[in-house]
Amino acid sequence: MNKPLLAVLAAAATVGLGATPALAAPHTTAPHPAKAALAVDFAGTVSLSNCSGSVIRFPGSADTDPALVLTNGHCLETGMPGAGQVITGQSSSRTFGLLNSAGTKIATLRANQVVYSTMTDTDVTIYRTTTTYAAIRSSYGISPLTVQDTHPVAGTAIKVVSGYWKRIYSCNIDGFVYRLKEGDWTFKDSVRYTSACDTIGGTSGSPVIDATTGKVVAVNNTGNEDGQRCTVNNPCEVDASGNVTVRQGINYAQETYNIPACFTTGNKLNLSAAGCTLPKP
Repeated sequence: MNKPLLAVLAAAATVGLGATPALAAPHTTAPHPAKAALAVDFAGTVSLSNCSGSVIRFPGSADTDPALVLTNGHCLETGMPGAGQVITGQSSSRTFGLLNSAGTKIATLRANQVVYSTMTDTDVTIYRTTTTYAAIRSSYGISPLTVQDTHPVAGTAIKVVSGYWKRIYSCNIDGFVYRLKEGDWTFKDSVRYTSACDTIGGTSGSPVIDATTGKVVAVNNTGNEDGQRCTVNNPCEVDASGNVTVRQGINYAQETYNIPACFTTGNKLNLSAAGCTLPKP
């Protein structure tokens, strides 16, 4: 897990979880210009007491809806959910430091509910805050990040934006992992980064942003630190045939495209909604 231990917070900034782990047009046709990368910054990200996160909206969210914050399941303030556990509707008063484009804290947001949290199949916690997107934009000039509702694509240029460390990592999606096993937990269809995203403790919950569209395609969560096999802080890849691969120094994220289908009008969770595939309690 990319979560700092209290005893090593001072060192974690420089000693992390290890270095983490792409047709030419015919000559008669002018090539299509490449899409320009966006200037991804810290606007809309948040810092937690032990993790990173972001203010998110879905394609169907309204400005008047309560703002949501996305981070990891293992960042939940009441402790990491057990394998098979799904938490919904839990009261919370957790606070988040809202950052501007430069990474400066400009406000404190407060949660009133853990809308959804699990470490089964994925690694997410979604908080409901006490304010709305419109109020945040009006008061601080900050807009939420939009969660993409389609599966990410291998080779995509991405940015992993850590509000905890005020650091942005740049790399590409290297591929997807059928099953990623870490200790008691198993994550499905995980994103594997190329090695340039050498995320460290405290980057847990960072939004993984498509550098071209600016949309959230995943949430950063773990990496193999010591080369161990399938242990905590040392996840292993398992393919559909059961073959295990260990990639020391490579880091991973959990896809978020399947989350929007589980939220309806007013940013309300509905795990029975058509197309919702998130694990249920």
